[in-house]
Amino acid sequence: MSLESVRAFFAGKAPEIDIIELHTSTATVALAAEAHGVEPGRIAKTLAFRVGEDAVLVVARGDARIDNRKFKETFGAKAKMLDAETVEALTSHPVGGVCPFGLATPLPVYCDRSLQAFDEVVPAAGAVHSAVRIAPDYMAELVEAQWVDVCQEPA
Repeated sequence: MSLESVRAFFAGKAPEIDIIELHTSTATVALAAEAHGVEPGRIAKTLAFRVGEDAVLVVARGDARIDNRKFKETFGAKAKMLDAETVEALTSHPVGGVCPFGLATPLPVYCDRSLQAFDEVVPAAGAVHSAVRIAPDYMAELVEAQWVDVCQEPA
C-alpha cells in the first residue's frame, strides 16, 4: 500500500519523477547512501514528531541531527519523536521508508534548510528499498512544505 500511495502521488503531481526500486534495503542513511552511491548528507530522511497534540514531519539531510533548542524555538515544544507504530499508522510508510509523499493522513511537512546544500537529494519512497532523486526545492513545493532551521550544522 505504501509504495503504491507514493506511486499514485507522483503519477498525479510529478509524473516525470521515477521511483527507484532496489533489491537491497535502504532503511538507514548509511545503507541508502551506499546503495545510491551518494554521500550520507544527500539522503533526505523524514522524521516524525509530536508537537503538542499534533504530528509533524521534518525532512532533513541524512547526516544532520535535530538541534533541540532550534526545534523548541521553531515549534514551541520539545522534540518528541513518534514511535514506529504511530509513524506507520499516520503515514502508511514503514520506518526506513518514511517520506513526505503519498501520506495516509494529511500532515504538516517541514523541510530543514540543511537540504539546500544540495542540488539533488534522495528521500525514501514509501518502502525500505525505494527512493526518488529530486531537487530539495521541488520536493518542498510538491508536499507544500515550509522551510525551517531545526538541525545542527553538519560536522
